[in-house]
This record gives sequence, C-alpha cells and structure tokens, in this order.
Amino acid sequence: MLLFQLNARQAGHRDPEILTFYANLRQQLAAIPGVRQAGLAESSLIGGQTQLPISLPGKPRDEATRVLVVGPAFLTTMQVPILAGRDIEERDRPGSQPVAVINERFAKTNFADQNPLGRHLILSKDGRPARDMEIVGVFKNARYADLRRAIPPVVYIPYNQGYPQRNEMTYALRTAGDPLAYVSSVREIVRQADARMPVSEVRTQKVEIEDDIHQEITLADLCSALAMLALTIACVGLYGTMSYTVARRTNEIGLRMALGAERHNILGMVMRETLIMVAVGVAIGIPAALAASRFVRSMLYGLEATDPLTTTVSALLLMMVAVLAGYLPARRASRVDPLVALRYE
Repeated sequence: MLLFQLNARQAGHRDPEILTFYANLRQQLAAIPGVRQAGLAESSLIGGQTQLPISLPGKPRDEATRVLVVGPAFLTTMQVPILAGRDIEERDRPGSQPVAVINERFAKTNFADQNPLGRHLILSKDGRPARDMEIVGVFKNARYADLRRAIPPVVYIPYNQGYPQRNEMTYALRTAGDPLAYVSSVREIVRQADARMPVSEVRTQKVEIEDDIHQEITLADLCSALAMLALTIACVGLYGTMSYTVARRTNEIGLRMALGAERHNILGMVMRETLIMVAVGVAIGIPAALAASRFVRSMLYGLEATDPLTTTVSALLLMMVAVLAGYLPARRASRVDPLVALRYE
C-alpha cells in the first residue's frame, strides 16, 4: 500500500474544478500497470482524525463519532470488509443523493439490531443542516487514527458532495509488488497533470504504522529478547537440576538393578517422579504468570495478555526440557553395570 499527499488548491486549483482534478488523477493512477486499486481520502486511516457535527435526525451529536472524508472505493482499496450495502462509488458525485458509509461500531451504537441502510444522517454547518445523507453501506471496524485506543464510531462521507471542502488529499495505491517501486510512475503522472504540484509524504502503510507505534515495537523487540533469554536460562537451569538429581541416584539405581529391577522399570520410575515434579512447578507457575499478565495488558495489540497458545507452548517446552533432563541421565544410569553403579561417587 503506497500513500502520498497532494494539495491541488495550493497549486492554484479552485472549486469546482479541483474535484474533477482529483477524480481524474485517481483514474490515471489506477491505470498504472501493477496498481490493483486506487483510492483517496482527506488522510490515511492511521494518520487522520476529524470530528464534524454529524448526527441522526432529531438526536444530539455523539462526540465520540469520527468522520473521514473519502473518495470512491477507498474502503475497498484499504480492504476493509463490507458487511452490508456498498462502498462510496463514482456515481456519488455533486448533484446526486448525498450518501454516507458507517462502520460496524457506529451501526451497533446508533441502530442496535435494526438495519441502518436507507436511514439518514445530518451533517451541520454553523449550527444548521448542511447535508442530509443516506446510509448506503456498513463496513467492518477498522483501526482509525489511534492504534492504542478502542475503535470509535466512524462515518465515511464523499469528498465531492459539498461541505466540508478539503484542500489536501491522500492517495492510497494497492500494488502488486513493492509499493516504493511505483513512486517514479506516480511522480510522472502528477507532473503531467500539473507540474506545479509536489508529491509529498510518500510512504508505505506499513512504515506509517511502524512510525506510529515505534516505541511499542522497540519495547516488544526488547521484551521478546529478554523473554527468550529468560526461557533459555530456565531450560538450562531445569536441565541441570534434573540431571544432577538423577545422577546422584546412580547408587540407588545400581542397587535396584542388583536386586532385579529391569531397565524399563528404572526409566519409568525416574520419568514418573520427574513429571510429578514438573507438573507441580507448572501448576504453580501458570497462575503466577496469569496474575502478572495484567502488567503488560496495555502494551498488547490484537493479543490477550492471557493468550492460551503462548501459555500452553511455554509450559510444554519446559515439560519437554524436564523430561529430557530426567531421561538422559536415567538412561545412562540404567545401562551401567550394577557393580559399577554401586561404587559410583
């Protein structure tokens, strides 16, 4: 996903021609070989946050609602799944029925289990209704503006149906390969359209997300390294402890074998005791880990602090190390001649 910004008004374009300029440029960019989809909006999903006086007819404005001014197929380009209705399309232009698209959170907050399609929203200007918009689509929730907070109710409205009028627009191109490989083609098309207009803020969506949470990413890398180190130390310590414990019982093992115990009996005895010891440790460790998980809950994205897969894998790994630590010395001891084992120091 390649993102970049253009400011046609700063380059001298005026209403209503500026809307046509942005629309024509989007079509030219979409025609670049290797570009699968092209969309535009006042800002990227991660980079923007706008509050406008938008509400349901006869109801007060919800201060939590955010608004993003977009062009045709923007949500489709961003691959936000559609739940009902349609995306904003080319037919949504000046003079046509004003429309809006909402996210799942907005639908549940304002319509509960009712069908929101066909309902209307009011966008106000200077305290008076400026646009009566019909809801034509409901899209799945997508991260908007702040990755650290809960997803707010969001309304997406066309950029070319009147108020509000945006000067700068952000284009989003979904490409078949490396997005940065298309920068030169983008600059050439923009230059041909208007040589006065610079292409600014060129970046990929991945870089934009990483820049937004770079501190969290750095902390995650550091914590991951420390966690792997702690796990390695735990495994080494567990292996050493179990090996030493079994090795000290070599005399006992020799005596048992001298009295007629078979090798599989010796291995079974040692492994049974090892597993009991490890099970007790895991039973103590898992509740302690779950209790401590609340301290990292605020730093996790898309993952619960009590993630069962992580907990299970960690416990199984420690159990495997303990079993291996008990099995290897027990196997060596069971193969030693009983007389040698009895004299073992």
